[in-house]
Amino acid sequence: MQKIKKVIIPVGGFGTRFLPATKAQPKEMLPVVDKPVIQYLVEEAVDSGIEHVILVTGRGKRAIEDHFDHAAELESYLESRGKSDLAKEIRKISSMAFFSYVRQKEPKGIGDAVLLGVALTNNEPVAVMSGDDIIDSQIPALKQLINVYKKYGGPVIALKKIPLSEANKYGVIKGKSLGGGVWKIDGVVEKPKPEKAPSDMMVISKYILTPEVFSFLHKTKPAPNGEIYLTEAVDNYIKAGGKMYGYEVKGEWYDCGDKLGYMKAMVNYGIKHPELGEGFKEYLKGFRV
Repeated sequence: MQKIKKVIIPVGGFGTRFLPATKAQPKEMLPVVDKPVIQYLVEEAVDSGIEHVILVTGRGKRAIEDHFDHAAELESYLESRGKSDLAKEIRKISSMAFFSYVRQKEPKGIGDAVLLGVALTNNEPVAVMSGDDIIDSQIPALKQLINVYKKYGGPVIALKKIPLSEANKYGVIKGKSLGGGVWKIDGVVEKPKPEKAPSDMMVISKYILTPEVFSFLHKTKPAPNGEIYLTEAVDNYIKAGGKMYGYEVKGEWYDCGDKLGYMKAMVNYGIKHPELGEGFKEYLKGFRV
């Protein structure tokens, strides 16, 4: 079984849900306290054993590339001001992993972005992470998926239980529980009506995918909105007899592509911050609506 060494992270979308804040900056660079969302995701990947990060970017995303680049002038400035610890922290950002960048000419969905990234995977199994989903957990969420991949030998999808009333917002699986949070997936339905949802287990955009799934992704046609859905390729792979597993990831999930989810993440990481946490908690205790 091949080791999972690479991750594809699509970051080419316009971020329309955060306009006007994202008019001139990528939504993935919005800070959660003092780190941008994309850094949390890269740190999760590196802490899970990933060595090569493939970022699928688009127009107006140059700030992401700059963030993970070496910043010699900034580091020198911080050192000259006696801020060696901060200089070291900045230097660490560019040395976390090997970074590659692929340009997505137009935002055609996560499926199209993954296809662009696959060209750099050398036909290996690969992790895929959304540029929005942060999961606060003791064991990195991606590592949890990799552990399931090692045990069962097949591709894995991150899952989270949701109220059925919210099923029309997500991809929802049909399948059976194997115990311990692991599911054998029999199919994926994209944004079903609540009354037709096959389960209350939604797909979080974190995956371990194998080359067999990529072949189905290549055949997936764009939806009426022009996007290529990764969940459709996964569903076709399963229908053709492919084995697919799901895992109910442990940890608190924050959809930072959604304003409310982003604000919840800000509060969570704010109260845990080593410098600001205590003061922020005191502020929240006295806050009244």
